[in-house]
Amino acid sequence: MSGSMNCKYCREDLSGKTYVKQEDKPVCVRCHDKFCANTCTECHRPIGVDSKELQHKGRYWHSDCFRCFKCYKPLAKESFSVKDDRIMCGKCSSREDAPRCHACYKAILAGTENVEYKGTVWHEDCFTCYSCKRPIRSKSFLTKGTDIYCVPCHEKKFAKICVGCKQAITSGGVNYQDQPWHSDCFVCSSCRKPLAGTRFTSHEEKAFCVDCYKTTVAKKCNGCQKPITGFGKATSVVNYEGSSWHEYCFNCKKCSLSLADKRFVAKGGDFFCPECAKKL
Repeated sequence: MSGSMNCKYCREDLSGKTYVKQEDKPVCVRCHDKFCANTCTECHRPIGVDSKELQHKGRYWHSDCFRCFKCYKPLAKESFSVKDDRIMCGKCSSREDAPRCHACYKAILAGTENVEYKGTVWHEDCFTCYSCKRPIRSKSFLTKGTDIYCVPCHEKKFAKICVGCKQAITSGGVNYQDQPWHSDCFVCSSCRKPLAGTRFTSHEEKAFCVDCYKTTVAKKCNGCQKPITGFGKATSVVNYEGSSWHEYCFNCKKCSLSLADKRFVAKGGDFFCPECAKKL
């Protein structure tokens, strides 16, 4: 039994002293720490007899060294995960795997309010109008290139302005003489009936529906007393001494021969062809 209580390495007598058994042989604390102790993965120092040791998949840590790789939170009594051999707490692990906000580039954690558009994701408060910088949240928005705009800012910056009401045209609209109008604002100058999608004409830079043009603007034929317009039956106009006729109404009083583009004789407010004028 002689020597059975001596340190395996330094042969110190361990009777009455603290020691560790190594391969069924006693080892003093000093020699254990020097020759037998596991090395801490974090601080690279021996994990002594007096230290609490933690082990995971063949690696060892002092209890106080077992911390989150990101935030350094002690994990000896906490749940943890491992990624690329790095120990992380649950919160940091979630951040590591979470998508990144397109604006602030910080992680968007599960359960956080966010906005996703065309495969890109933002924190809700980071999804802002390019112009006024206010969060858009659940409101409607429009884009210009890669920029996001709230509706008021987009209208102010890009929308055409209606000639009639001076307000932005957000959809549809009518172009007349290279000027934009809301469909509801492009109306007859006389009766105010909307003209979009209907036949109309203009007079002195004002637009009129067909009926109002006939009754309020068009000249009246001196023959049939009907308005002379470009609508309906196509015709030329004959003007003589301040009066006008449809081409088909300007005829010889006696034989009804058309006198348009022909010589005629005027007598007593009537018109005659030369042959009929000889017989008067």
